[in-house]
Amino acid sequence: MIWKAPFAAVVAAFLAMLPSNAAQAEDGYDLWLRHAPLEGEALDALTVRPLAVVSDQAGNATVDIALAELRAGLSNMTGRAVATAAEPGATLIALDCDHPQIADGGAFSLNGSSNGLTVYAFEPLGCLYGAYALLRDLAQGTPLGEIGYSDAPAMPLRMLNHWDNPDGHVERGYAGRSIFDWWHLPERLDQRMIDYARANASIGINGVVVNNVNARAFMLEPRYIVKLARLADAWRPYGIRVYLSARFSAPRDIGGLPTADPLDPAVRAWWKAKADEIYAAIPDFGGFLVKANSEGQPGPQDYGRTHADGANMMAEALGDRGTVIWRAFVYSEFDDTDRHAQAYAEFVPLDGQFAPNVIVQVKNGAIDFQPREPFHPMFGAMPNTRLMLEAQITKEYLGFASHLAFLAPMWEEVLEADTGHGATVAEVVAPVGMAGVANTGSDRNWSGSDFDQANWYAFGRLAWDPSLSSETIAREWAAQTFSRAPAFLDSVVPMMLGSREAVVDYMTPLGLAHLMDTGHHYGPAPWVCDLERPEWNPCYYHRADAHGIGFDRTERGTHALAQYAPSVAAQWADPATTDPIWLLWFHRVSWDHPMPSGRSLWAELVHRYDSGVAAVDAMAATWADLAPYVDAQRHRAVTENLAIQANEARWWRDASLAYWQSVNGRELPAGTPSPAHALDYYRSLTFPEAPGN
Repeated sequence: MIWKAPFAAVVAAFLAMLPSNAAQAEDGYDLWLRHAPLEGEALDALTVRPLAVVSDQAGNATVDIALAELRAGLSNMTGRAVATAAEPGATLIALDCDHPQIADGGAFSLNGSSNGLTVYAFEPLGCLYGAYALLRDLAQGTPLGEIGYSDAPAMPLRMLNHWDNPDGHVERGYAGRSIFDWWHLPERLDQRMIDYARANASIGINGVVVNNVNARAFMLEPRYIVKLARLADAWRPYGIRVYLSARFSAPRDIGGLPTADPLDPAVRAWWKAKADEIYAAIPDFGGFLVKANSEGQPGPQDYGRTHADGANMMAEALGDRGTVIWRAFVYSEFDDTDRHAQAYAEFVPLDGQFAPNVIVQVKNGAIDFQPREPFHPMFGAMPNTRLMLEAQITKEYLGFASHLAFLAPMWEEVLEADTGHGATVAEVVAPVGMAGVANTGSDRNWSGSDFDQANWYAFGRLAWDPSLSSETIAREWAAQTFSRAPAFLDSVVPMMLGSREAVVDYMTPLGLAHLMDTGHHYGPAPWVCDLERPEWNPCYYHRADAHGIGFDRTERGTHALAQYAPSVAAQWADPATTDPIWLLWFHRVSWDHPMPSGRSLWAELVHRYDSGVAAVDAMAATWADLAPYVDAQRHRAVTENLAIQANEARWWRDASLAYWQSVNGRELPAGTPSPAHALDYYRSLTFPEAPGN
């Protein structure tokens, strides 16, 4: 469908807000779309002749945005005006947006030469993606004449899930309040909504769930539908469809019905009428995201029904107009089995029972976005169900916005994992897509810290092409965001690539998990053992005592390992041959267990904590040396965050070791510094005001 005139005002407002030169304040607001001035051969290729950007399809809202992005970006990069019509002898960049030989879905082809470049696409959205790709290549210093390739998204749905509440609070958000101003919509649309759409489109994101999975039923009321429609109108030219988290009990909560039973005819009719109401206002509404029967949320099991019953009822209401995305993150206070095993046990028996327009959204691991988790055993185990990967961009368990942790290596680790069912995780989810829990907020730099922008960027790039390496993504982002100088990139990229491993080492080494404090998940608390629900306690996961540590998920323990394909389970069945990074996730071993390094388990654990702290110190030293390449404001902000991270890494190390020593009664290896304080000091710390809680 082609959208034109209704969005002229949006495009005009967007053009007015574009920077007129490269001398913008470096506060992080421009993200990776800074379009910093070029130099050398890349600049020469664009300035040897006049420069023009044109398209025969001008007047289409999406094409007009692509033209505006190219003209503004090229003007910033070259310091010259860019013509809007072809001139004799000009270097011509042209958009051909109805080329029949290009696939739909956003595919494009860039064909550069010494005389210019043409972006070919089957539809306007492909031209927009191609325009952003061209600017990305130029921003990395690639001369125009060397740009020539075709590209297409590997996954049809590339989505952000916002955990934003209508009152402006963001659950697990560390970048200020919500970017959605529901109070003033629909009358006032903040410019930030357009800038947000630009950023998403530039990395290929095409769907946004605007509200928290712990949904409020009133967001389905007419007064919110009109607000949602205003967002949908603004984002449509950027190829972004809006989705809504729906509370399963809404027919009872706001519909006046006595039940929300998915097999009740009145309930089914209520959802059908509600879907019709939404589509009358938003013809391209994406659909519903549903969290049901998890962490106390209502769902079909309240009525003795299955997840398939609930999802299919809502899918029937949407019909072929949209999709129901049903989260597989479920665990119950009434189920005393291993939490790792509960989602698999509930969903895999339902394989083949979900409607064609239902997607089951599965977290990368079976617990909850931990610093490191083995891939979820559901991947590959449900060949007749559409599965989607859910990742967390906001760093709930990885140091909030304060700690530098580049997450592309974590996602790459999961995507490349062989499920044992004849496909990698990436291949399992490729027909459907990926969802990422957003890390954006009202902070001027969007994500709370400058380096957390890289995780937003990396998610979009991997959802577009899961074969991209973390190194490639890091270099792209750093060159566009800070500096394309080789000396800068050769230092900052390795720092980024090792940052997540550092966090794992000082927080949850060797397969430990969920050692964070209660509720806010800020800081270490491995000593918490007395919460009402066992699976909320760190002690549930580490099970440390004087004899050993770790969670036995083999046949001698909970047998959760058997949920993986036999070839995968065999890799992790024997503690002697299990990769140390997964050891304590699948095995309980003695403190003297021999490790591949030649150390005992206890000595290796101490070594990993110390390695994590040392890695943070090294990052701070590297960043200090890079001051000549980064503006003072952002360099100082990152420096201050690295100082916080260094202090908190030591806190994690010292508090954890103090607790393990209280359990095992062992001395630290010779030459190892003792914790700075006694265990009672660490146990006394409280943080009721921690953000995102």
